[in-house]
Amino acid sequence: MKKSNNSKCQMTKHKIQNKSKYQISKDKTFVLVFVILILNLFCHLNFDICHSYAEELKPKTTETLTKCICESKTSQPVCLDELKDLYFKDNKYNDFVELLKGICPENKTAEPAVNYYIALARYSQLKYLEDAKNWDEYFAKGNEYRDDIVNCAQAALGATTSKDALNIYSRLLLYRFHADQQDTFSEASLAELMSAVTGFAQSNGDMEVVKKVADKLIIYNESGKAKELYKIYALKLAGSDIKDAELRNIADKFYQDANLELAETIYDIYIERISKSLSKEKLVSELTGVAKRFAYNNNAAEADPLYAEKIFKKIEEAGGKESWDEELMYLRGFNLEKAKVFAQAKDVYAEFLKTFPQSNHADEAAYKSGVIFIYVLRDLKSGRDYLEQLARKEVLSPHALAALYQLGLLKQWEGELPAAKEYYNLLLEKTGNSDPEALAVIQERLNEINQGKPLEYNLKLGLDAALKEEFANLNMSKVSLESSRYLPEKGQEVAIHSVTSLGPTGCLQVELQYLWSGDLGMVKPAITQPEFRTSYGTPGTKLINMVLVAPEGITDRSIDLIDVH
Repeated sequence: MKKSNNSKCQMTKHKIQNKSKYQISKDKTFVLVFVILILNLFCHLNFDICHSYAEELKPKTTETLTKCICESKTSQPVCLDELKDLYFKDNKYNDFVELLKGICPENKTAEPAVNYYIALARYSQLKYLEDAKNWDEYFAKGNEYRDDIVNCAQAALGATTSKDALNIYSRLLLYRFHADQQDTFSEASLAELMSAVTGFAQSNGDMEVVKKVADKLIIYNESGKAKELYKIYALKLAGSDIKDAELRNIADKFYQDANLELAETIYDIYIERISKSLSKEKLVSELTGVAKRFAYNNNAAEADPLYAEKIFKKIEEAGGKESWDEELMYLRGFNLEKAKVFAQAKDVYAEFLKTFPQSNHADEAAYKSGVIFIYVLRDLKSGRDYLEQLARKEVLSPHALAALYQLGLLKQWEGELPAAKEYYNLLLEKTGNSDPEALAVIQERLNEINQGKPLEYNLKLGLDAALKEEFANLNMSKVSLESSRYLPEKGQEVAIHSVTSLGPTGCLQVELQYLWSGDLGMVKPAITQPEFRTSYGTPGTKLINMVLVAPEGITDRSIDLIDVH
């Protein structure tokens, strides 16, 4: 049977493809052989280069690093840091210290660095034992390790000056050690560290050392001291020939790395520069970008509301009233509110309502203004005016419905029960079955009125503390409420906790009670709970109220506002 022409074409095509593949394979082999020959020739002619490159690729051993340290002519051999990493990765601190205590005694130049690394090893070892809960070694050997930290760090200090990075690192290690111990030397060691770092910076030392010290001080809640060092670092940076755009990029980078303190310091220098060179429009645009970056968003780690307000003030100074559009003015009020600067937030919201009465944020701004007047400023009349304006609207938003509830609650607290019932019943009519949480709360209030019961205790005490003259001394200075997120979605978990600052209490632990009320979602925290987790099924601004009670009586109060979307 004869093959068709089509079949012959396919066979021919197949042969061509095979031949093509064979040709490509031959070409690849030729290129590979050629490259190998060239490399061999190169290595033959440059044996030392190829040999050293091959040696670099080998993992360094203790022997090679020790030899490097012993032969080093510098006071801080790089090999010491590599040797440290070799032992620290497996937590072999004792082995590392034993090696260092006997390492090349003839090299006196490396001795201060060796002493520093012994101190660092013992410090890291104590931290490791704490984390691993290895209390046997911790208590049996702890004092010996602490002696090594202090003695070896002091030996490193004695052999160096504040012009040496090693001196600064040794002082930083001693400060961290004393701060961890919470002993009497921590304050003095911090003062000595700051003095030494300042001298180091003035002697044109490596500014990365200054930054590293500041980074550690942030961890130890010494933000004021850290800011001083960041400023030194930033001024040195700005004093160079660096261009404005590059300075802005560096500030952006530190912001992205969540180093807000340093980012702010560099932004300040950047803003001072551009304030003298940019037109009003361009300056306002740049300032707006910085303000938005630091204004509160749903990630608290990226926000510094107080710094954002500082930039908002600069916008106002640079551009006047015409520089505020709807979103920017709203953001300023929202940012102040989240920073708990309630009185200023209320002023911005008032200006916002006057300038943008038809805004989508208008009901929110009005409701929050009413809440701030009542629960923060103790001005019941002004607060009620805002709430009543909302309640009279034809179409009731979530904020208008919340205003109706607050109006009913105030009337119930004042003992005007028929008026309270009127508000509650209107709210029932407007809400329908759309909000089971709200319905349960409204029904609870109506039951109290119908059955002649008093207002729920925590709720009544929250209103008493906010509005009665006898509690006028409660100014929210001793307790603050904080939320894990202020813009949660419906159903998203929110963690709310209280932060108290009652001053020194001696050796006794003060037993506190936390009387929570308001929009708590579906949970009812116990009086012993300083924090709780909840979620919300409907959108709107949720008002949380808490009264703090100590053994001597009501100590302070606080509120928080969470905006559910």
